[in-house]
Amino acid sequence: MTEILSGTGITKSYGATPALRGVDVSVAEGEIVAITGPSGCGKSTLLHCLAGILRADSGTVVYRDQDLNLWSEAARSRLRRTEFGVLFQFGQLVPELTAAENVALPLLLAGSGRRDARAAALGWLDRFGVADLADQRPGAMSGGQQQRCAAARALVTEPRVIFADEPTGALDQLNGEQVLSAMVQVVREQGSSVVLVTHEAPIAAYADREIVLRDGVVDPTGIGVGA
Repeated sequence: MTEILSGTGITKSYGATPALRGVDVSVAEGEIVAITGPSGCGKSTLLHCLAGILRADSGTVVYRDQDLNLWSEAARSRLRRTEFGVLFQFGQLVPELTAAENVALPLLLAGSGRRDARAAALGWLDRFGVADLADQRPGAMSGGQQQRCAAARALVTEPRVIFADEPTGALDQLNGEQVLSAMVQVVREQGSSVVLVTHEAPIAAYADREIVLRDGVVDPTGIGVGA
């Protein structure tokens, strides 16, 4: 498979505390990679470095032959609105906007017209089984419904890579697996890659490959959350 994203020798510290201590990782086109490991091992920090949310202290993060560490914050932000999609644990929907408005937001920021953006948003809400909530605000939804809407928003631009940071961590097991199952089905259809951070074995099982972090480095034994 063709590599689309890689990190080499990634280090990141918060003050005097190292979070990543020389991590190597690669993601192929269409591949779902789970990053697992105990709490505090650097999983989310690695995802944020790969997504360009954080700039690594050293090492390289290469996306389609371009080192993102050399890009400006504005350029990396544009990338997250177009070719990257990001899904967080609590969805982070805008509470004042309806579901359709939340999902349409990335398209509007990229310059799409309101009518086209709403039509696309409705289509994605339907793919995640929440089209009937299009005109509801997040406060009127369950946690699982909110996360489905957040997944639709992360995918509405049809990104090449989706970054999912504990996307089911705020949900019960049934809702969590339903949300992830729906997301995996969609990304398989469109051939996107996924970087998935999780501490839950049933969620990691959806991935093609698992990378285990411990104390800021890749565990060479590869014994993950399902062990």
